[in-house]
Amino acid sequence: MAFAVNKVILVGNLGKDPEIRTLQNGTKLASFTIATTESYKDKEGNYQDKTEWHRIVAWRWLADLSEKNLKKGSKVYIEGKLSTRSYEQDGIQKYTTDIVAREIITMSRNEEGGSYNSPPPPTQETKSTAKPAPTTTTELDSKLQADSDDVDDLPF
Repeated sequence: MAFAVNKVILVGNLGKDPEIRTLQNGTKLASFTIATTESYKDKEGNYQDKTEWHRIVAWRWLADLSEKNLKKGSKVYIEGKLSTRSYEQDGIQKYTTDIVAREIITMSRNEEGGSYNSPPPPTQETKSTAKPAPTTTTELDSKLQADSDDVDDLPF
């Protein structure tokens, strides 16, 4: 059995507001770039900055949240996977590599901030069957106690 990992984690700043498109089937797509900057000392002992630009693609509800919450200059944490695609331009085959976002966390102080990751927000159908989350410390304590009572033996 083969083992493979395709995971990218980036923390950087948006270069511009996300571009939002809606495909013919109604699926929403957000694309934007983020810059990551690395500092290093050159041979003369002077600090140099090297900035890399990364193209990020967010689909469906992550695209909605990106449209509402991300702005040029926002500091974000992106977790996703590399995806390479090809296209033809002026008869020449070209390739580009995108990061397909699975999780986006806004880190800028002047924004509300938030974490957006899988699974997507519950639908109306799952909302009706889901148990409500504890809202007070007392409810949370009793929920944790009830959960711990369910454990008969710990494996260690």
